[in-house]
Amino acid sequence: MEYMPEFRLCAPASVDEAVGLAAADAGARYLSGGTDLVVNVRRGIERPAALIDLSAIGELKDIDEDDGGLRLGAGVVLRDLAENETLRRDFAAVAEAALAVAGPTHREYATLGGNLCLDTRCLFYNQSEWWRGANDYCLKKEGETCHVAPKGSFCFAAFSGDVAPALLVSGAEVELAGPEGRRRIPLAELYNDDGMDHLALKAGELVAAVHLPGAVAGVPSAYAKARVRGSIDFPLAGAAVALAMKGGGVEDLRVGLTAVGPRPFLVEDTERFADAPLDGAALDDLREMVRAQAQPMRTTTVAPWYRRRVAGNLARRLAAGLAAASP
Repeated sequence: MEYMPEFRLCAPASVDEAVGLAAADAGARYLSGGTDLVVNVRRGIERPAALIDLSAIGELKDIDEDDGGLRLGAGVVLRDLAENETLRRDFAAVAEAALAVAGPTHREYATLGGNLCLDTRCLFYNQSEWWRGANDYCLKKEGETCHVAPKGSFCFAAFSGDVAPALLVSGAEVELAGPEGRRRIPLAELYNDDGMDHLALKAGELVAAVHLPGAVAGVPSAYAKARVRGSIDFPLAGAAVALAMKGGGVEDLRVGLTAVGPRPFLVEDTERFADAPLDGAALDDLREMVRAQAQPMRTTTVAPWYRRRVAGNLARRLAAGLAAASP
């Protein structure tokens, strides 16, 4: 790790004040728990002129009922998400995903908004300054070549946040605040399929809250991930599944994936399982569908083919468990 560079630290008391500070300084970065950003600053990956500390803004820390669903402030720490009884009951995958992030000390500081805006990761990017310099840097930061795919011009750094896929299967929307005011968009629209530019935020925007719709409250859901070390590591592959059954057949099935590409995403074509029982053959079909759509690259020390197979197995196991528990 490098020494911390010099920067200005701002501590706004409101979202509007934070947005104003960001609008006045294009080199500023928002800071919440700092469990990812501060590490990148110390590695020389990020060199912000100023950090805008959001931790004193009360609005960002609230969990409120919202038209039968929930509004989760982006500054809510992951420990509180994991322990919230309403989330555990009505949006279980979200609570499970929050609990799966890193270790207990990280979850005391890491926030919902930070996990959603987590920088994409790669074996050739998340290194010290001297290591990256010795390898001529990379396409994502200061270099001209992607070491994962040297003949291409695309960055395959993977998004590795745990909470996003769980929110995707729950139909979440994000509330964004910026110089042009506030807007709400489906969570999927927050992400670009681009390892270098994976967030679709406008200049100066921040994630203020996440909205979970009441229409899907109580739909059984679950999250699981594979990682090298069970204590703190980012996922090699992660899957969230939401499953509603009716009359012995599938009413609605959603699968969200993380860590197998530059963005979290919902698996396509799960509608094919509608109105049919989720038996062994259907579960095998689901597993192969997930494997076909998961496209991990050599961004970790673990082989892409293994991560693809794991993603399929995780989705199958979760769906089978939810189906078995369905009345």
